[in-house]
Amino acid sequence: MNDLRELYQDTLLDHYRQPRNAGRMADANRTAEGFNPLCGDKVKLYLKVEDDVIMDARFEGSGCAIATASASLMTEGIKGKRREEALRLLNVIHGMVTAGKNADDIGKLVVLAGVHEFPQRVKCATLAWHTLKAALENIETPVTTE
Repeated sequence: MNDLRELYQDTLLDHYRQPRNAGRMADANRTAEGFNPLCGDKVKLYLKVEDDVIMDARFEGSGCAIATASASLMTEGIKGKRREEALRLLNVIHGMVTAGKNADDIGKLVVLAGVHEFPQRVKCATLAWHTLKAALENIETPVTTE
Protein backbone atom coordinates (compact mmCIF):
# COMPACT_ATOMS: atom_id res chain seq x y z
CA MET A 1 0.00 0.00 0.00
CA ASN A 2 2.86 2.40 0.78
CA ASP A 3 4.40 1.72 -2.64
CA LEU A 4 1.11 2.64 -4.30
CA ARG A 5 0.81 5.81 -2.21
CA GLU A 6 4.37 6.79 -3.20
CA LEU A 7 3.57 6.19 -6.88
CA TYR A 8 0.51 8.43 -6.59
CA GLN A 9 2.51 11.15 -4.85
CA ASP A 10 5.31 10.92 -7.42
CA THR A 11 2.82 11.21 -10.28
CA LEU A 12 1.11 14.22 -8.71
CA LEU A 13 4.45 15.93 -8.08
CA ASP A 14 5.56 15.24 -11.65
CA HIS A 15 2.39 16.83 -13.05
CA TYR A 16 2.84 19.80 -10.71
CA ARG A 17 6.48 20.37 -11.63
CA GLN A 18 6.00 19.69 -15.34
CA PRO A 19 2.33 20.33 -16.08
CA ARG A 20 1.11 18.89 -19.36
CA ASN A 21 -0.96 21.07 -21.69
CA ALA A 22 -0.11 24.26 -19.81
CA GLY A 23 -0.53 27.50 -21.72
CA ARG A 24 -3.02 29.43 -23.77
CA MET A 25 -4.78 27.98 -26.82
CA ALA A 26 -5.31 30.47 -29.63
CA ASP A 27 -7.97 28.48 -31.47
CA ALA A 28 -10.06 27.41 -28.46
CA ASN A 29 -13.79 27.51 -29.03
CA ARG A 30 -14.71 26.95 -25.38
CA THR A 31 -13.17 28.61 -22.34
CA ALA A 32 -13.99 28.93 -18.67
CA GLU A 33 -12.36 30.29 -15.55
CA GLY A 34 -12.35 28.86 -12.05
CA PHE A 35 -11.31 30.16 -8.66
CA ASN A 36 -10.86 28.54 -5.26
CA PRO A 37 -11.15 31.40 -2.74
CA LEU A 38 -10.14 29.09 0.11
CA CYS A 39 -6.51 28.83 -1.03
CA GLY A 40 -6.29 31.13 -4.07
CA ASP A 41 -6.09 28.51 -6.84
CA LYS A 42 -7.01 29.93 -10.25
CA VAL A 43 -7.47 28.15 -13.57
CA LYS A 44 -8.47 29.15 -17.07
CA LEU A 45 -9.39 26.24 -19.29
CA TYR A 46 -9.22 26.25 -23.08
CA LEU A 47 -10.96 23.60 -25.15
CA LYS A 48 -11.24 22.89 -28.83
CA VAL A 49 -14.46 20.93 -29.30
CA GLU A 50 -15.55 19.57 -32.67
CA ASP A 51 -18.66 17.47 -33.20
CA ASP A 52 -19.04 17.10 -29.43
CA VAL A 53 -15.49 15.66 -29.11
CA ILE A 54 -12.76 17.40 -27.11
CA MET A 55 -9.98 17.60 -29.67
CA ASP A 56 -7.57 19.60 -27.51
CA ALA A 57 -7.38 20.98 -23.97
CA ARG A 58 -5.00 23.41 -22.32
CA PHE A 59 -4.96 25.43 -19.13
CA GLU A 60 -3.35 28.43 -17.50
CA GLY A 61 -3.37 29.17 -13.84
CA SER A 62 -1.71 29.36 -10.51
CA GLY A 63 -2.26 27.24 -7.50
CA CYS A 64 -1.10 24.54 -5.21
CA ALA A 65 0.45 21.27 -6.32
CA ILE A 66 -2.84 19.37 -6.23
CA ALA A 67 -4.77 21.98 -8.24
CA THR A 68 -2.06 22.18 -10.89
CA ALA A 69 -1.53 18.42 -11.08
CA SER A 70 -5.28 17.83 -11.33
CA ALA A 71 -5.60 20.31 -14.22
CA SER A 72 -2.64 18.69 -15.97
CA LEU A 73 -4.01 15.16 -15.52
CA MET A 74 -7.50 16.29 -16.55
CA THR A 75 -6.35 17.87 -19.81
CA GLU A 76 -4.52 14.66 -20.68
CA GLY A 77 -7.48 12.51 -19.72
CA ILE A 78 -10.20 14.35 -21.64
CA LYS A 79 -8.57 14.70 -25.04
CA GLY A 80 -10.46 12.66 -27.60
CA LYS A 81 -13.39 12.14 -25.25
CA ARG A 82 -16.97 13.00 -26.10
CA ARG A 83 -18.64 15.66 -23.99
CA GLU A 84 -20.71 13.04 -22.11
CA GLU A 85 -17.59 10.97 -21.36
CA ALA A 86 -15.78 14.00 -19.96
CA LEU A 87 -18.74 14.87 -17.73
CA ARG A 88 -18.90 11.25 -16.56
CA LEU A 89 -15.21 11.49 -15.62
CA LEU A 90 -16.01 14.62 -13.62
CA ASN A 91 -18.64 12.70 -11.65
CA VAL A 92 -16.32 9.74 -11.10
CA ILE A 93 -13.46 11.98 -9.92
CA HIS A 94 -15.80 13.93 -7.66
CA GLY A 95 -17.15 10.74 -6.06
CA MET A 96 -13.65 9.37 -5.68
CA VAL A 97 -12.17 12.42 -3.90
CA THR A 98 -15.24 13.32 -1.82
CA ALA A 99 -16.66 9.93 -0.86
CA GLY A 100 -13.78 7.53 -1.51
CA LYS A 101 -15.70 5.68 -4.22
CA ASN A 102 -13.79 3.19 -6.34
CA ALA A 103 -12.87 4.21 -9.85
CA ASP A 104 -11.59 1.29 -11.87
CA ASP A 105 -11.82 2.59 -15.42
CA ILE A 106 -10.19 6.02 -15.30
CA GLY A 107 -6.57 5.19 -16.05
CA LYS A 108 -3.93 7.28 -14.34
CA LEU A 109 -6.53 9.75 -13.11
CA VAL A 110 -6.84 7.30 -10.22
CA VAL A 111 -3.81 9.02 -8.66
CA LEU A 112 -6.26 11.69 -7.46
CA ALA A 113 -7.87 9.10 -5.15
CA GLY A 114 -5.42 9.95 -2.38
CA VAL A 115 -6.99 13.40 -2.07
CA HIS A 116 -9.90 11.74 -0.26
CA GLU A 117 -7.62 11.38 2.77
CA PHE A 118 -7.24 15.19 2.88
CA PRO A 119 -10.75 16.73 2.84
CA GLN A 120 -9.35 20.25 2.93
CA ARG A 121 -7.72 19.60 -0.49
CA VAL A 122 -10.81 18.29 -2.31
CA LYS A 123 -11.65 21.74 -3.69
CA CYS A 124 -8.11 22.04 -5.02
CA ALA A 125 -8.43 18.72 -6.85
CA THR A 126 -11.88 19.41 -8.29
CA LEU A 127 -11.45 23.05 -9.39
CA ALA A 128 -10.29 22.21 -12.93
CA TRP A 129 -13.06 19.62 -13.27
CA HIS A 130 -15.81 22.06 -12.34
CA THR A 131 -14.23 24.54 -14.74
CA LEU A 132 -14.41 21.85 -17.43
CA LYS A 133 -18.15 21.51 -16.85
CA ALA A 134 -18.57 25.28 -17.20
CA ALA A 135 -16.59 25.28 -20.46
CA LEU A 136 -18.62 22.41 -21.91
CA GLU A 137 -21.87 24.12 -20.92
CA ASN A 138 -20.72 27.56 -22.19
CA ILE A 139 -21.07 29.17 -18.75
CA GLU A 140 -19.33 32.53 -18.86
CA THR A 141 -19.44 33.32 -15.14
CA PRO A 142 -16.25 32.19 -13.37
CA VAL A 143 -16.66 28.98 -11.41
CA THR A 144 -15.95 29.05 -7.72
CA THR A 145 -15.47 26.16 -5.34
CA GLU A 146 -17.60 27.87 -2.67
